[in-house]
Amino acid sequence: MSILDKYILKRYLLTFSVMILLFVPIGVMLDLAEKIGKIVANEAPLLEVLEYYMNFIIYIGSLLFPIFLFLSIIFFTSKLASNTEIVAILSSGVSFGRFLRPYFIGATIIAILMFVMAMFIVPKASLDYHEFIFKYLKKGKKFQETTNIYNQLNENEFLYISSFDPNRQLGSNFVLEHFNDDKLAYKLTASSIRWIPKDTVYRLTGFTSRTMKGNVEILEKKSRLDTIFNFKIDDLTPVSYVAETKNIFELNKFIEDQRKKGASNINTYVMAKYKRWALPVSAFILTLIAVSVSSIKRRGGMGLNLAFGIVIAFVYIFFDRVFAILAEKAGLSPLIAIIIPNAIFAIIGLYLLKNAKR
Repeated sequence: MSILDKYILKRYLLTFSVMILLFVPIGVMLDLAEKIGKIVANEAPLLEVLEYYMNFIIYIGSLLFPIFLFLSIIFFTSKLASNTEIVAILSSGVSFGRFLRPYFIGATIIAILMFVMAMFIVPKASLDYHEFIFKYLKKGKKFQETTNIYNQLNENEFLYISSFDPNRQLGSNFVLEHFNDDKLAYKLTASSIRWIPKDTVYRLTGFTSRTMKGNVEILEKKSRLDTIFNFKIDDLTPVSYVAETKNIFELNKFIEDQRKKGASNINTYVMAKYKRWALPVSAFILTLIAVSVSSIKRRGGMGLNLAFGIVIAFVYIFFDRVFAILAEKAGLSPLIAIIIPNAIFAIIGLYLLKNAKR
């Protein structure tokens, strides 16, 4: 590694680290100022509060890694440009491609760090972070509203609910079918199903039961029935942040289980999986864009570069979010939803790089 590589790589990693060390504590203080009242009112133990903020740093830091990376590159590269150091480097016979090499070495280091954190470290921190929030701060239901719930409970039983409200623990249009040797043995239907925690039973209204005995169908109807089933309330709708709390191996297994059950919101979990794989790629794309934007000495100086860079960063986040929603709500392939915004901004990065070389 040459002196040039060491010089730029040192500035790259040092600025990135300083950016994190400056902004994460600010985030902690803002979060504490907002939530201190509820933490005190709900008598959260000090050790749990400290653990919450350790997990907060990991969780929020991982979400902001790409932004910190982007802004840190713009910051120190703009300083190089304003001090005419880049002009001196290129004038000495170093090509722009060669100048980029230490940047991509740094991006590789950050990408590996982001990959390890996203796959294994952040999920555990995310679980503890969210559990604290719902235990002491929100005191509410942590389940997500779900429609068209299909669940294979076991080899013989299948469940369907058209919609489930986690706040009221109420589902509508409940259907439970039991098969023996691929033949329908009995079928239960109800206009609504509600979980009654006090009695630990399910309450069915508008209940109808059809039981097959050979060629004879036995019909039973009741306006209301309290009963028990071999599924839990969690089986109807997982917690809203479930995909965030599983490492990559657990997430793969969870997705496979949900796919077998016919879960209607499977794209949400697949999207979360692909985002983890795309996160390291974004380090290279953002590095390319940031260097291209900030390596040119402009009349507005570092401020103009930062402003332009922030706009690009937020447009990138906007595109990423829009395609994620399309995957989760409109049925767009999660893989396509991940590829399109990254491909668009990779092309933008290459275009900016071409202009920067001039």
